[in-house]
Amino acid sequence: MGLYQDGKLIQTIAKEGKTSDILPIIVDDILKIKEISEIYFVNGPGSYMAIKVGYIFLKTFCQVKDIALFACSGFEVNQNSPIKALGKKYFYQNENGDIKMRFLEENEILKEFELPKKIDLDIFSMDTLPNYQLPVVS
Repeated sequence: MGLYQDGKLIQTIAKEGKTSDILPIIVDDILKIKEISEIYFVNGPGSYMAIKVGYIFLKTFCQVKDIALFACSGFEVNQNSPIKALGKKYFYQNENGDIKMRFLEENEILKEFELPKKIDLDIFSMDTLPNYQLPVVS
């Protein structure tokens, strides 16, 4: 998680654990030192449970505090690298922008999620619904 002031990254916060356990703690810690005026988050694809928990927490928090909520795709903050899906499969975004699932190619290198040094408002939207990308069950 990152703190931004005037659109620029001023602090990075990282904690290990389940989203449901650490997200409220991080937000509480931030509120003790800074006022939150907007929240920007990645709404998927990725872990179904983490996306769901994160979205519900952030959406509720923003409604209660009257804070604007914005979302972007995880591909926007990991250089369009595949994102862990289920088992040994990964989500990837093809040249048309469609999100599909596949196994990693041999010697394929995954890029880390990285907080932007500066918020690019063009990649964010007020359409914050989760992008679950659940596979078809047959």
